[in-house]
Parts: sequence; C-alpha cells; structure tokens
Amino acid sequence: MSDTLRALGDEGVTVKLGDVANEEAAQYGKPLDGVRVLALEQMQALPYATQLLSRLGAEVVKIEAPTGESGRGSQPGMVDPEGRFIGATFLRNNLSKKSVTVDLKQDAGRELVLALAPHFDVFAENFKSGALDRMGLGYDDVAAVHPSVIYASLSGFGASGSPYTDWPAYASIAESMSGIYDYVLIGDETPRPNPVGALGDISSGLFATVGILAALRHRDRTGEGQRVDIAMYDATVAMTDIVTNFASMGKYRLNEPKNAILDPFRASDGWFVMQLVREHQLERIAQLVGHPEWPTDPRLATREGWAAHLEDMLRPAIEEWASHMTKLEAVHQLSAAGIAAAPVQTAQEVLADPHLDQRNMLVEMERSDGVEKPVVIPGNPVKMSKVAEGPESRVPWVGEHTRSVLHDELGLDDDAIDKLVADGVVTD
Repeated sequence: MSDTLRALGDEGVTVKLGDVANEEAAQYGKPLDGVRVLALEQMQALPYATQLLSRLGAEVVKIEAPTGESGRGSQPGMVDPEGRFIGATFLRNNLSKKSVTVDLKQDAGRELVLALAPHFDVFAENFKSGALDRMGLGYDDVAAVHPSVIYASLSGFGASGSPYTDWPAYASIAESMSGIYDYVLIGDETPRPNPVGALGDISSGLFATVGILAALRHRDRTGEGQRVDIAMYDATVAMTDIVTNFASMGKYRLNEPKNAILDPFRASDGWFVMQLVREHQLERIAQLVGHPEWPTDPRLATREGWAAHLEDMLRPAIEEWASHMTKLEAVHQLSAAGIAAAPVQTAQEVLADPHLDQRNMLVEMERSDGVEKPVVIPGNPVKMSKVAEGPESRVPWVGEHTRSVLHDELGLDDDAIDKLVADGVVTD
C-alpha cells in the first residue's frame, strides 16, 4: 500500500458513535425528523432499511421476541453487559433504535402491538408472507386501528400470491433465483452462494426505503395510508438486471461469449481489476505497457479478439508492466491514462481506506465485553449538504426500552408493566 493508506491500527477508524459530521448542517434538522417507525423486524433486510431511515431522522422502535430477534444469534459477535450474545448481523443494522420485547404468541402481546401502532407513522415487518395476517397483525388489522398507516412488508416473494409464497427466504435464496449465480460461471464451475455478501438483503432494504419514503410523500398529499410490498426476489432481479436484459438479446453468461476485458491482473503486492470495453481503451493500455502495435494487430481487431488473446498476449504484457509496482501504483497510472481500474483490496485495506475515512463511511462502536478493538459498521452513504451525519447511539440491548416505551406511548404504570412481565407478555 502507498503512504496515502493508513496502516490499520495506527490511526484506526476516526468516526465514533456520538460524533457529528457536517455539523454546520445541524441547524436544518433532518428530513425525517418527526417520522416514527414501529418495526417487527429481524436479520438484515428490513433492519438495514429502518437504520437508514433512522440516519435520516426517523425514530425507530423494534418489536423483538423475548429472547431477541434472530439477527442477535448470527456469528461472529460479542456479549452485552449481562453476558447475552449479540451477533454481527444485529450489530451492523440497529444503531440508534429502541428495543421492546413482546411475545407475539400471546393475545395480550398482539394487543399491545395493535395499541402501539397508531402512535407511529410506519408499521414495518419482514416476517414470512402471511405470517402476521395469521397473527391478526396484517395490513387490514393495523389499518383498522390506524387508517393512515404506512404498512411496509418485506418478504422473500411478496404479499400478492407468488407461487413461492410459502418458501422461507434469506438473501442467498433470492440471489440464486435471480440468475446471477449461474450468469457469472465459466463452463461447469460450481455456483458460489453469497459471492458479494447479502446483496438480496441490502437491495430489498433499499427498495423498502424508497417505497416508505414515497408512501409518506403520498400521504402528505392525500392523507391516505397504504401498503408497501417488497419481495426480495423482485429487488434482487432489479439489482442484477443484466441477467434478464442480456438473456433477451442472446447472451446467457457473462463470459460466454466473452467480448471484453474485465479481469484481475497481478502486481507486485497483489491484484488489481481492469475493465476494457471500448476500442479507444485498447489504444491507451497499449501505449502504457509498451505495445503500441496492438491497435493495428488484426488479432485484436475486435473485442472478441481481445478476450481470445488475453492469456497469450495481453496478460503477460500487462503483468510484466505491473510487476515492478504495487497494485495501487498500477491503478494510479491506469486511471491517469483514462482506464478504469481498482486495487483488489483486503478487508484490512478497506478498513484503512482514506476515501472511507474522509466520507465518514466507517463508524466505530465500542464493545461491551472488554475487547479493545471496536466493532466497525458501514456509515450512511447518503450524503446531503444540509443534513448533519450523526450523532448515532449504540445498538439496543434486548428489551432495553420496553418499560419506557410502554409508559410513554400507552401510559402504562409500573404495576401494569410488572404484571405483563410476570405473565411473560413482555420482558425488560
């Protein structure tokens, strides 16, 4: 790495929970100030969406099972001050939220949720399609007590009668069905699930956020609530749009036939990726690596020719040129020549990347179990000139806000809450 990249551990990540970036914009408040979200959420897709809403100013209250939502059980993780495990999926998707624990298997628990719903603008859930309808907490049930509610549902296959409605789904299920796993294969390679993390979750969360914001705007104009219905499968197909679009034009896999250079190349300290997809880019790489004859070589007259001669002509020359440089130095030269390239970064290099530091894209949360190194969570990628970033607070311990939310929202006193605790309806 060049001197412009900090060594992880020398300075570390500079943004901490409680910090405020773009502080001069704080005078404007946040665009979702006053918006309140009640979220029956678990794992990543919806929690990612509601955390983004929170970062834009919304107040988010989570309804969790008495033992906590399933994301708390993911690996790796840490323990809270009472020794309860908190998994990585939960840690990176629940900053600045409140946690209320309710047993939805009990009538009294479901009645509590229905009583809370009218106090919130948005009721959001990512249970399997139909699960909350069977509990009496579906859209019709909530709209009956809160007609202007924005009810956001996020599930594997949506709420409108998909043939796959009964299938459980994680991100990998939607990704697999989108075609992207097969699309990137070469020959008879074995598909590799989750090649880029939880694409199905994040894409679903982003589209849920768009839908919720649009529904809020619609309600501002009309006064009417509505249901927002997001299917992970739909969202992932939208994110992997080249699969269906290219297939409609006769191209069924990325590299079959291959008609461009989109490949990794080796430098002295690792790999960089370079993309050549236009004729003028061949001229530029030819000059840079000392082969000005390439643009007139009949073997390289087409993009298919570039791909056909990658291994016997282009790669040896490019990697010889890069062998005396670091991957970052090679990328700097390629970028200066107008060629799209990037280093293949390790996790440690990403944590130390000055771009992410400058744009407040990595946030530290101190651990609660005596481990010195903090948990690092991606920051908010939505940068707005009149919206301050932060401050954010740590993830909630399970049930941490049960008592305060029931008191503040429903007016329950300690005796009433104590009875709910004794009956196992809530925990605190």
